[in-house]
Amino acid sequence: MPPRHLVALLFPLVTIGGFVLAAPTSDDPNAPVRSLTLGQAETTALANQPTLTQAHGLLEAAEGRVEESRAAYLPQVTLNGTYERTTGNFASRPGALPACVSTGGMAGTGGTACTSTTSGTTQTPVSWDPKYNYFLFGATATQLIYDFGQTSGRWRSAGASRDAAADNTRTAEVQTLFNVRRAYFQVRAQHDLVAVAEESVRNQEKHVEQTREFVKAGIQPDINLATVRTALANAKVQLVTAQNNFEVSEAQLAQAMGVPVEGRFAITDEEMPPIPGEDGPSGPLAERALHARPEVANLADQRRAQALTVGAVRGGYGPSLGAIANVSDNGTAIDGLVPNWYAGLTLSWTLLQGGLTRGQLREAKGTLENLAGQEAALRLQIQVDVEQGRLAVQAAKATIGAAAEAVVNARDQLTLAEGRYAHGLGSAVELSDAQVAHTTAEAQRVQAEFNLAAARAQLLGALGTGTR
Repeated sequence: MPPRHLVALLFPLVTIGGFVLAAPTSDDPNAPVRSLTLGQAETTALANQPTLTQAHGLLEAAEGRVEESRAAYLPQVTLNGTYERTTGNFASRPGALPACVSTGGMAGTGGTACTSTTSGTTQTPVSWDPKYNYFLFGATATQLIYDFGQTSGRWRSAGASRDAAADNTRTAEVQTLFNVRRAYFQVRAQHDLVAVAEESVRNQEKHVEQTREFVKAGIQPDINLATVRTALANAKVQLVTAQNNFEVSEAQLAQAMGVPVEGRFAITDEEMPPIPGEDGPSGPLAERALHARPEVANLADQRRAQALTVGAVRGGYGPSLGAIANVSDNGTAIDGLVPNWYAGLTLSWTLLQGGLTRGQLREAKGTLENLAGQEAALRLQIQVDVEQGRLAVQAAKATIGAAAEAVVNARDQLTLAEGRYAHGLGSAVELSDAQVAHTTAEAQRVQAEFNLAAARAQLLGALGTGTR
């Protein structure tokens, strides 16, 4: 097994924002070496992942829409005030009363005079000079009484949509945990592959030095030295590729945790624990997933919201009944305002809409049918997801045993090839082939271990639990 703490030995760690980052080696030999555990990675991701922030924002918006739809059922009170500096010119129209000119007395006692001509009433002169103040203060209150379920349906539909948004938040959490777990074990796998590549380079360097001495002594031909040098160059290329893949995997882990790509991580030797039922039939696991997957609850809540929307739209065929009350104070002087008030009922009923309500109802029913189809398709997909996860776990378990056996055999093959080569019985090609076989077997073992961890993370995601 290649060492898994190479990075931990080279990069002591510091803690930033609740997770552990590797820092360059300190001059202080007593500087503590801390590691990033899977639990820390999960906690960091749940606290910082932007997709979860987006999901929480959608949930908050859904809460706001619940309040918006409920507002129509609560009393509405409007206060208003108006001040005008206005002219008093009279504009007549057919059937209107004649204009009267004030003569200084009270109306009806000779204080107002109306003049007429043979063609009608004589109008007072028009003045563009505003001479009058006008004040109007009032308050109006309205209360919806009944509208055939339009408002109540929209209110309850918004509540169901809010529940769907909460389910979507849980879906984002499950997906975040799956992503960070896979990225975590990918870093560890790439780190192990770097160690494998480094071991291969060291062996190839040893072979080159050994062959150089053999060539000097005339034991081996020059072509053998060229062969092992080529193998060393190829091993160095593989090492550079492995190191690059390791750094990329660290960046992907930082992305999965929702933190900036800074420093390095020292991954621990944790394993994904077995999942209860992973070796059994898929039926019980699929049943668990259908009850636990937040996507199923999300679509169920969306269907419930849409069904309520259908009822609300159907209410558009009926009238709307409400209550109204108003109080006002108006006049031409602030200390001489005249009060008035009224209270009553309002009834509105749109009889002809050009088919608007009928079209809205068809649209709402079509959307409801679409959601029902989505839910049925999701249930089928969940069964496939669970089966794929279960089979991937079983395949990875079987592969680990075979990969471990391949490593033992490849190591024995390399040992024998090195012994034969040292005694002049083997060729450089045989030695190179044995080294490649050993490196390949080690890489397959690393990949098999990663596949098991990734398969268990995939199965947890398929089950929708999110917990280990």
